[in-house]
Amino acid sequence: MPGELSAAGKAGASGRCPAQYEDIFQQVVDEARALGVAEVEAIVAGGEHALTRFANNEIHQNVAERTVQLSVRPVIGGRTARASTNRLDRESIRQAVREAVAITLLIAPDPDLPSLAPPATYEPVERWFEATAQVAPRERALAVAEAIGVVQGHGQTAAGIYSTDASFFGVLNTRGVSAWYRETMARFSITAMAPGSSGWAKACACYHGDLDPAQLAATAAEKARAGREPRELPPGRYDVILEPAAALDLTGQMFGDYSATAIRDGRSFLNDRLGRKVFGENIEIYDDAYHPLQSGPPFDGEGAPRQQLRLVTAGVVREIAYSREAAAKAGVAATGHGFPLPNELGEAPANIVMTGGDSSVEEMIASTERGILVTRLWYIREVDPYDKIFTGMTRDGTFLVENGRVVAGLRNFRFNQSLIEMLENVEMMGQPVRASGEESPEMVVPAMKVRGFNFTEVTRF
Repeated sequence: MPGELSAAGKAGASGRCPAQYEDIFQQVVDEARALGVAEVEAIVAGGEHALTRFANNEIHQNVAERTVQLSVRPVIGGRTARASTNRLDRESIRQAVREAVAITLLIAPDPDLPSLAPPATYEPVERWFEATAQVAPRERALAVAEAIGVVQGHGQTAAGIYSTDASFFGVLNTRGVSAWYRETMARFSITAMAPGSSGWAKACACYHGDLDPAQLAATAAEKARAGREPRELPPGRYDVILEPAAALDLTGQMFGDYSATAIRDGRSFLNDRLGRKVFGENIEIYDDAYHPLQSGPPFDGEGAPRQQLRLVTAGVVREIAYSREAAAKAGVAATGHGFPLPNELGEAPANIVMTGGDSSVEEMIASTERGILVTRLWYIREVDPYDKIFTGMTRDGTFLVENGRVVAGLRNFRFNQSLIEMLENVEMMGQPVRASGEESPEMVVPAMKVRGFNFTEVTRF
């Protein structure tokens, strides 16, 4: 398209927006001023996404997409709204500004709307690997072929995906904010299927060379092998060993509640619990955009620098996230966790790190007289928002543990479990790792052994 820029190319390191996006923003500013608008913010975001999908032991889809989007937000007399475009020619930019201004003028003033964010310094972080940005379909296909070969060697059938991304995110405004971030990301997920059983493994990393698709395939295949002819165990409360992906997908459900706006609205389980001991003393959770296993920008949707948050210390809920608007209402400092305005959610921590312990999954198994080993959870839904009770199911690797060893695969369970109770009953934890699941964004979490996990029903697969 005329005037459109490469989504992943021409991008500098984390820090100030590259010149081509500064130039685009100047066009936004010029058009806004021509309409009598002095305050305006723009977000530029996009990237290149490529994916190789396989099933039945063969690749059946290979796709690639390049996207770029400009989102314009004027502030006019306590009013604000957005308009976006994926065309970066001069006329399309002009039209986006006009639409944003027209929509804004139709909105009632909001006395709590903050002015545009002021410029602030933040420590840049580099998570861009050119080799990952340049991964070609052939390289992904060769890795997939090797992984399929591992699964086929066990007489099983493989399905999954291998994707690579090169993305960027920038915030600019007329007060001088020019915040820029780019990263690469690779993800590999594989399911190995055998008669009556299946196994699964997934990992992601900013550098694709940190992934080992063949090893992930071997893990999935071994789970499918060990789960053959699964037994059926009655529902009830069992000691459970949650591998990191399972721990991620369940614990990750609660962090939208660590929000000043959610607490003010009465929709957080932390209402009346701030400063109180809610979890076990071994639970320590913080939010840190600079953690070496994390990803994402070191600034929020308005360009405010992210601060580290001590969310839970020795089981006590300590800190929560504040957007600039929520912080102004509370008379405290913003923490740099706001979403792009306008929004109804406010803010949330985005770089969760749960500290762990020194126990391996094998040691957790060895310490268990009778329990259940869980690879992953899926279809997780909230049942009680204040007691944080969730329901969901196990999948792709559920095993019976007896006398310190895995003795059989199990038919899957449905669970109804309070997350608060679960984190009160953690007995052992592993080293924290960057975990990938399907129900929550990636976080840094450990495997954990939990007593009295509540399984309510046996499923039929």
